[in-house]
Amino acid sequence: MKPVNVGIIGLGTVGGGTVRLIQNHHDDYLSSYGIDLVIKKACARSEKHAVELGLDGDTFTTDWHDVVLDPSIDIVVELIGGDHPATEIAELAFAHKKHVVTANKALLAHDMGRLAGLARKNGMQLKCEAAAAGGIPIVKALENSFAGNSIQTIAGIVNGTTNYMLTRMELENLTFDEVLTDAQRLGYAEADPTADVDGWDAANKMAILASIGFNTRVTLQDVSCVEGIRSLEPIDIKYAHDLGYRVKLLGVARKLADGLDVRVHPAMVEIHHQLASVDGVFNAVYVVGDAVGETMFTGAGAGAFPTASAVVGDILDLAAPIAAELELLPEPEPFERVMDICSIDNLIDRYYIRISLEDKPGMLSKVTSIFAEHEVSLATVSQPASERGAQAQVIVVTHSAQEAHVRKACEAITNLDGVHKEPVVIRVENTKVWKSASL
Repeated sequence: MKPVNVGIIGLGTVGGGTVRLIQNHHDDYLSSYGIDLVIKKACARSEKHAVELGLDGDTFTTDWHDVVLDPSIDIVVELIGGDHPATEIAELAFAHKKHVVTANKALLAHDMGRLAGLARKNGMQLKCEAAAAGGIPIVKALENSFAGNSIQTIAGIVNGTTNYMLTRMELENLTFDEVLTDAQRLGYAEADPTADVDGWDAANKMAILASIGFNTRVTLQDVSCVEGIRSLEPIDIKYAHDLGYRVKLLGVARKLADGLDVRVHPAMVEIHHQLASVDGVFNAVYVVGDAVGETMFTGAGAGAFPTASAVVGDILDLAAPIAAELELLPEPEPFERVMDICSIDNLIDRYYIRISLEDKPGMLSKVTSIFAEHEVSLATVSQPASERGAQAQVIVVTHSAQEAHVRKACEAITNLDGVHKEPVVIRVENTKVWKSASL
């Protein structure tokens, strides 16, 4: 069997985990699959990580071109993230007849179609299992195991940082700022947590999963990422629990009669639903197919070895035919936009809304009047006790209402004299319709 040469660009958390995994299991891959996997070259900004990983001077480089242009390398593994030079790495690798494995969700969320087209044009493949949900093998499941299904819904908790934070806010009655500080100390949250807490990391992943699951091109710009978890407070999470729900940062992609509904936002999920039980840094992806019914995949969504597990899985998929000196099929024809993207403005759901306002006569009636004017029917209205002189908290839960009407009502309430910040909005997700093709 021919040795399979791999070039790894990026030796950080995931890159280091990938090297360790290949080193630790090299003999297993050889005896079980007949694959002699060789790390031919590795690239990083500093030689420090290479030395720690036992990669000698001939293997290490600080110039990614040395990896991509090495004629002996079969597979280029890009693990640096960001748009540049990741874009150029993939382009040049395909041009030089090398397959690419990447965990770069941000790049794929807006440029997967073009890169897949370049791979196909050059007879190569682009693999991205690690870009969607860490160690969970959801991409392979959507591409292969569920190929005989018409997928109805893909919903999930696909950001471990926010799931960890929400779990601790609920169990320990902590504020967002308290939990964020601790998550950063523990390494679960970045110094700049924007991508995680504002939902953009999850939106990138939902764009990838929706494209693959529904065979239509979905980009980051198509995903309605309306709000993250910054504004949530313990009172919101406790109130949700009292109603029989848990709050999760949820990604949802659903096939509707008029197109695809793709969105990311905090949501109340019934306590008995499978997704509600997923805590801490774990991820979960729930998939409904017309033939298979309900399925759920759960596991670590980040970390050195869980993510490396997905990377190495992609490498081995490519390496098996290379080792046997068989010709791989090129990347399939990239998905075109064959389904319209539904506007979240047309979403029909129930809503939890918390409004902070001055505790003075007439304020509550003004708020309820605004909801009525915007055709939003209220199921419950409550005002938890507050200290004298403090801002009052008014909590409403609506009947089924249209997103656009709720948003306009909240905008009008924000402009009221005596309301000093935007209301907190959490959708009360109707998981029953996830099994149906229409709202």
